[in-house]
Order: sequence, then structure tokens, then C-alpha cells
Amino acid sequence: MLPDSFAHIPIAHRALHDVAQGRPENSRAAIKAAIAAGYGIEIDVQLSADGAAMVFHDYALQRLTAASGPVCLSDRETLESIPLTGGEEGIPGLPEILSLVGGRVPLLGEIKDQDGGMGTDIGPLEKAVARDIQGYVGPLAVMSFNPHAVAMMRDLCPDVPRGLVTSAYRKADWPLSQAVCDRLREIPDYDRVGACFISHEVDDLDRPRVAALKAQGAMVCCWTVRSAQQEQQARAIADNITFEDYLAALPA
Repeated sequence: MLPDSFAHIPIAHRALHDVAQGRPENSRAAIKAAIAAGYGIEIDVQLSADGAAMVFHDYALQRLTAASGPVCLSDRETLESIPLTGGEEGIPGLPEILSLVGGRVPLLGEIKDQDGGMGTDIGPLEKAVARDIQGYVGPLAVMSFNPHAVAMMRDLCPDVPRGLVTSAYRKADWPLSQAVCDRLREIPDYDRVGACFISHEVDDLDRPRVAALKAQGAMVCCWTVRSAQQEQQARAIADNITFEDYLAALPA
């Protein structure tokens, strides 16, 4: 069951990042800032060449570091030595971040699709995440756009709450086939993967399927809210938000 805190405490998208303040996305500094402010934390997990779960959003290094090339072609030690742009620290591994958070705030991990097409070519990253989170004490949940990844996490970690990241799947926004977009848009895998929540694209929250899942008992979060005004609109439907670029209101 998803801890209540996931429905009540706003979740900082890629942690409380602000490069101008020396806090890159998914960095230790951003995570420490989110904990200090009392926010939940969303992180992204990618796979290294030697099978380690690394906390990093992109599939390639160049947007967030001065290096280039796919994350999956560098080993853990190399990735940890690559400084994040705007900060003074390397890319962290998942075990370090779990230790840093230490159960103090809700932690939501997004497992990035390693198949490239939301298909079944998965496994190494999910197994690495399952290994790292074993024994973690504190509010923790995992999610992915790829329903096959969520299904595998159900099998590997049945007691860890899991959800689907969902979207309008506008074809222009996704490097996926029209057929895959059309299928995923309807969120057909929610029951199959044993999900208990969705995190849905904020400008598509009025989709009937979202309302149906909420009526069924799903917790509805959304991504990514970027202003207090947008938050107010989103909360007419969503139970909670992931946010960036401003400070979301904390519960009283």
C-alpha cells in the first residue's frame, strides 16, 4: 500500500534542483535541499555499463555534464567521477542516495525505460534497483513509463508500492510508434502490473481514464507542475504533484 505521505507532501521533481544555487538535477545537493524543506523527492534511475543503478535523468550525458555519450556505456566508477554541470559533485549511485534520504521524506524512484520502445527488453536495471532498495526503511515507491518494468518490480519487490508514469502520448513528443502511443495513452496495464498510483502528465489530467482510475482507488499524482497557479488547477483533479521551478505549498 502506498504510504499516505505520497498523497500529501509535494514531491520535488528530480529533487529540489536549482543550478543557479549549485543544485543540479538529481544531485546530492538538490536532495539535501528537498529534505531540509520537507518535500518528497522524485529521482530518476539509469543503468551503468557494469550494472549499477545510477541516479540520473537523461540517457546521454551531454545536457547535464561536460561529458558526452550514453550513460549505459560508462561504468559506475566513471559516472561517479563525472561532475554534474552547475555543481561540484559526480553522478550518484542509488545506494548512496538511499542512505542520504534515510527515510526522512517520501522517495519516488522512476525507472527509466531501457528498451527504447516501452517493450520487454528489460531486466538489468530493475534487478539493480531491487537489490539496492532491499531493506530500505521509510516511505518509498517506484514507477516507470514502461509497464513491463513495473510488472518486473512487482515480481522482484512485491511489498514496494509501484505505479505507472502516464501521458497524453502525443506522437510528436515521443520517439515511439503510433500504435504504442495509442495503447499506452489508455493506461491499460494498471491492474495487470499491480499499480496503486499513477503520475500523469499535468495538462492531460482531465482524461476520462484518469477519473476512472481515481474512482477505482488509485492515487493520482502529476508531472510536472511549474507554478502555484498551475498547482491550483492540477489539484482540482490530482491528489498530489511533482513540481519544479517554484516552491510548492506544504500541508499545514
